[in-house]
Amino acid sequence: MSSQLFSPLQIKSITLKNRITISPMCQYSAEDGFASDWHLVHLGSRATGGSGLIIQEATAVSPEGRISPSDLGIWSDDHIKKLQSITKFIISQDSVPGIQLAHAGRKASVSSPWYGNKKLAQNQGGWETFAPSAISYHDDEQTPTALDKIGIQKVITDFKLATRRAEQAGYQVLEIHAAHGYLLHQFLSPLSNSRTDEYGGSFENRVRLLLEVLQAVQSEWSKELPLMVRISATDWADDGWNADESVQLSKILKEKGVDLIDVSSGGLVSHQQIPLGPNYQVHFAEKIKKETGILTGAVGLITTSQQAEAIIASGKADLVLFARESLRNPNLALTFAQELGVDVQWPKQYDRAKMR
Repeated sequence: MSSQLFSPLQIKSITLKNRITISPMCQYSAEDGFASDWHLVHLGSRATGGSGLIIQEATAVSPEGRISPSDLGIWSDDHIKKLQSITKFIISQDSVPGIQLAHAGRKASVSSPWYGNKKLAQNQGGWETFAPSAISYHDDEQTPTALDKIGIQKVITDFKLATRRAEQAGYQVLEIHAAHGYLLHQFLSPLSNSRTDEYGGSFENRVRLLLEVLQAVQSEWSKELPLMVRISATDWADDGWNADESVQLSKILKEKGVDLIDVSSGGLVSHQQIPLGPNYQVHFAEKIKKETGILTGAVGLITTSQQAEAIIASGKADLVLFARESLRNPNLALTFAQELGVDVQWPKQYDRAKMR
């Protein structure tokens, strides 16, 4: 049986063997930003499981850009060596290693989920947080520090240097995280950005930092390797960032050389109202793809091979990204291939378990 989900996709010099992508998912298992054997096994097992692209969790470009003290980081050259072992293994399994570069902004300095996702004070191992404006995510939290021009330039430089390290570490796809209420998204939305300088107010001003980060990233990232941006298509809140602005931004990003928009939503404000349900975000990816012509990735409660196949076959998106479903089943792509009647290559070590 032919399958669009298992058709290859070439982006610049990289060919993905299928359209199944492992979404970046924080593991809260790093120490001082360093990857561990957990990350090697977690990411490596999804590669042996047949997915075409494996995107590493939000990897902080600076210590203050971490969500939690246990986040991965790439702010030091010392981080590179272990990351190289991860990318090398993923590539050995005929999969493509990707990395998501991130700065958490006002949502930084919280404990790991199993410790309650609580904001950490500095005497609890936390740190000062930064944002476009002195507006907290939760009303009862300490107010973040509004970035000044020097702070903004540091963010841009941090993304630039992190990109250099990412390429040295062997990643073949890079994604800029501008979604889920983290720093770059905070600049995009008027709900978190009340600045009156050139980084606030109009649409052109609110997207400025993302475009400056993009330019810095492109100055280091190979022009032959794919570059993606993850956005939240809507804040799911009145007067916030919306789908039409996402289309407008995506047009600009395409013109500036971004290859694919990874289309998620929400995460900016605690009063968001998200209508959860299967495929609830897919129409955003479809809208951006149809109105701009850029490649898109679809996410959000996509759990079956039939859903994923239909999304690709109907042209609503070019990739399908899996998060929780891939935690439940590391061999997601191998499972989906069997369900769709597609013959794919298994790791030779597992071939005797392949259903004939």
